[in-house]
Amino acid sequence: MAAIHALVTRDFVTGQLVKRKSWPAKNVGVMVVFVIVGIVGIGLITLWVYKYVQKRKAAKQQFL
Repeated sequence: MAAIHALVTRDFVTGQLVKRKSWPAKNVGVMVVFVIVGIVGIGLITLWVYKYVQKRKAAKQQFL
């Protein structure tokens, strides 16, 4: 009987783990906001780096 009880317990635990949803699956709206903020942040950082590189190129050309 102990073997049967162990199988039933294992199946129950496995079923509970499969049913559990992850945090992003429960909060889709929050994840969309995080993604949008991340994309905008990466875009702004890229723009800043591009402008910085352009300024350095212009300064370098001026001295040559």
